[in-house]
Amino acid sequence: MNSPTPPNARISIIGAGPGGLTCARILQRHGIAVTVYDRDTDSGSRNQGGSLDLHEEDGQLALREAGLLEEFFSLARFDGQEMRSLDPAGRVLAHHLPGEGETAAPEIDRGQLRDLLVGSLAPGTVRWGRALASVSGPADGPRTLTFTDGTAVETDLVIGADGAFSRVRAAVSAAAPQYTGVSFLEAWFDDMETAHPELSALVGKGSAHAADGEQGLFAQRNSGGHMRVYLMQRVPVDWIAANGLRPGDTEDIRALLLEAYAGWSPQMLRMITDNDGPYVDRPLFALPVPHTWERTPGVTLLGDAAHLMPPLGVGVNLAMLDACELALALVGASTVGDAVRGYEETMLPRSADLARQLEGGAEHLLAVPDAEEAAPPGHPQP
Repeated sequence: MNSPTPPNARISIIGAGPGGLTCARILQRHGIAVTVYDRDTDSGSRNQGGSLDLHEEDGQLALREAGLLEEFFSLARFDGQEMRSLDPAGRVLAHHLPGEGETAAPEIDRGQLRDLLVGSLAPGTVRWGRALASVSGPADGPRTLTFTDGTAVETDLVIGADGAFSRVRAAVSAAAPQYTGVSFLEAWFDDMETAHPELSALVGKGSAHAADGEQGLFAQRNSGGHMRVYLMQRVPVDWIAANGLRPGDTEDIRALLLEAYAGWSPQMLRMITDNDGPYVDRPLFALPVPHTWERTPGVTLLGDAAHLMPPLGVGVNLAMLDACELALALVGASTVGDAVRGYEETMLPRSADLARQLEGGAEHLLAVPDAEEAAPPGHPQP
């Protein structure tokens, strides 16, 4: 196969998350055409999730290359960098207050970041409502993308930016995500300052973490007066169904939680009892460590599709760094094949090293903080 030059290649990105959109934006800034396909019907068709802290050395670096760093700063919540470590009684064990002008890891809602990136792309770049079914075609190309609506397109490069349960991954690897043994249950809180002032004071402007060795919680302020709390437990992946319940059985699930967190103070238990609306079940999965693959012409991965890890603050930042490096490799290489080879030679060892460091890290979220060094853990990004 004679690999095409990047400006003449048909480049397809699967997944309009932060990684896929960042890659598309940087490619377009350098005059390289790209199409993004996503299963959502539009950018606002579903809730995008909680808040993200974008780090200077990766997420912000990618936004700078995308020409969007100043726009990000105009949206970011710098006071969201506040972090507290609490014990089950609600006592503060450690407290980080951001300094004046601190920009190490400001917060932004996922939905706001997606809107920023989508709005930076040429009209029509994202093809909404296109859920990928499979990638096929000969190794020497072109590849064929078949969608669940029965349509198909040919492409010279498929970039899998489609997350934990990637459909593109099967084209390069047989690996599948495995349950970590730890599950999050997400609870939402609205109108914090007037409806939940005690919890607002307990958590502060940013985030708070507490754990007793078996259970834990991570509370995270979002924009617009909202907060999300992730109740963390070591439970079977099907624990709700195993108790004869469905995710919408809020009161019965709450009763189980109150049993599990029985030793926690009434103040902390309000993060279980006072939520607005149902819980959302979010079991944590991770890919085998290390996850690598043999070079596969016409296909590559980035972000969680390539290296799904426990949510300890690196997921979105690493996806955006991957996206930046892949886009710049395509900008600077003479062929698509050369670009992908160079990108994977950097990305795969880096992600393997980090995955080894974070292996089993979901358990760390439940660990009792060290009495002398009770710093909060890495920022979960479910």
